[in-house]
Amino acid sequence: MTDEDARATALRCAAAMWSADACSRQLGMALVEVEPGRAVVEMPIEAEMTNGHGIGHGGVIFALADSAFGFAANSRDRRHVAHTASILFLRPVAAGSRLRAEALERTLSGRSGIVDVTVTDEMGEVVAEFRGVSRTTGDAVLGADGDDG
Repeated sequence: MTDEDARATALRCAAAMWSADACSRQLGMALVEVEPGRAVVEMPIEAEMTNGHGIGHGGVIFALADSAFGFAANSRDRRHVAHTASILFLRPVAAGSRLRAEALERTLSGRSGIVDVTVTDEMGEVVAEFRGVSRTTGDAVLGADGDDG
């Protein structure tokens, strides 16, 4: 497969997943970039997404990182699901912030993959680091004829 073919596959996989991803859309996420083993997702932090301390809720930030992880892990037309994931919160975010999650696949080995996600604010400051381990189900993201299944 050429690099161009791999990029086209990644885009088709992302489009198929995005069309079914009601949660990411409901949270106001936007899929900004995708290529093999890499994805960028952005999301505004709305007032309704803050916790009892008035800062961005950790679960919402985790959801953003998890979405980027999913798009990167599934970019090669092998269906991957999260096996485990962890996040380190480094700084608080305020309502009105716009966060960017950049996911980079670190390795694929057998049925497992590791994807690291860096979440930054609009100033480029790192607010969280996420690591996800994926497991493939053995299925394709796209259908046998290359469509969205």
